[in-house]
Amino acid sequence: MSLYQHAREGNVERLRDALGSDSAAVRRRAGEFLGELSDADEQATIDALLRAATDDEDPQVRGAAVDALEEIGHEAVEQLLAELTGGQRAEAEWVTAKKFARALESDRPELRMAAVNALGRLAEPSTLPALIDALSDADPRVRLRACHACGSFTNPRTVPALVERLDDQSRVRRAAANALGGIATDRALEPLTDLLDDSDESLRRIAAGALGKANNPKPVEPLARALGDESAIVRNAAVYSIIELLSNVPTQHSHAVRDQVVSELKAADDSTVVEPLVEILTEGQQNRQRRNAAWILGRVAEPESVAAIEALADALGDDDAQASQFAATSLKTLGGPKAEKTLLDRLSPEYSEDARAKAVFVLGQIGGQETLNRLEGLTDDESAAVRKRAFSAVSKLRAGGM
Repeated sequence: MSLYQHAREGNVERLRDALGSDSAAVRRRAGEFLGELSDADEQATIDALLRAATDDEDPQVRGAAVDALEEIGHEAVEQLLAELTGGQRAEAEWVTAKKFARALESDRPELRMAAVNALGRLAEPSTLPALIDALSDADPRVRLRACHACGSFTNPRTVPALVERLDDQSRVRRAAANALGGIATDRALEPLTDLLDDSDESLRRIAAGALGKANNPKPVEPLARALGDESAIVRNAAVYSIIELLSNVPTQHSHAVRDQVVSELKAADDSTVVEPLVEILTEGQQNRQRRNAAWILGRVAEPESVAAIEALADALGDDDAQASQFAATSLKTLGGPKAEKTLLDRLSPEYSEDARAKAVFVLGQIGGQETLNRLEGLTDDESAAVRKRAFSAVSKLRAGGM
């Protein structure tokens, strides 16, 4: 039976046995699973992980055991600290934090790894200088975990040291980029712009996803360039960030940013842009993001885009009034036979009153003879809102020569 099956069945005993495997890869994976499955009261598992963290010949296995102990809880990590230093377990959290900070001076990299993990979790402000020093540790495993810990602190004081780690080994670089994206000050985000051209796809994705947190329009152009990235996940992250950027920039910049965004998105490949915009509109949890997605779709999608038109038509019933109004405006902007047919389908009583009324409004702007015939039948609809829109729309269509 595989380790995965043991983990799925919660067979902790078999996973502990796997820590004695001849394969370092098996031992490492067993340690990772034990960290995910075990509780602080499972001393047999903690003891097995303590042995792996201190005695295993493979550094990756020792690292996995250290991380597993940290995941189980701070008491397990304190046992590791006592095991490696011969000291006693502390009671007060701030005392524990001070001990872990001192442990960063240890010759044992596993102890330094455990200390960094714990400091990130405890987030004791007085230990931040020690954690920043750990970012330049001689062992890349310690530097990696120090980046993760700085991400937990999200303190701007860590930015200069994190930026230096962008030239480190690949895993450390990714962790540093993630931490900088979490801090999200202008100083933290600026170095991520250069990562949009990096050969590492994960780094490009991290950078593209983080730049939407900026409070200024500078990232718009580099994010627009990322829309041409060979990786779909990078392109999607760039579109999401552009939408987020529209939501975040100060009011005085919003008009200029909107114009720039539309210009850049229209120059990009249609499918690259439309797919993530549709996803934001249909699945987004934030009103501002759905509003922006609805607004932009009407300006960058093609009139024949089935996905865009269907999403905008569905958004006519959005709980957010502005999102539904932007959807109606965008459908009017797109126009065309596809939009007309889709909106005619939305006249069915199965749709909400507000969605039907908005569909009638748009049809009054873009419809033809078939639309006129259908709307004339709605002038005695049960809904007052639909009747009102229908009378207005029929008048406009007749005035236009229908």
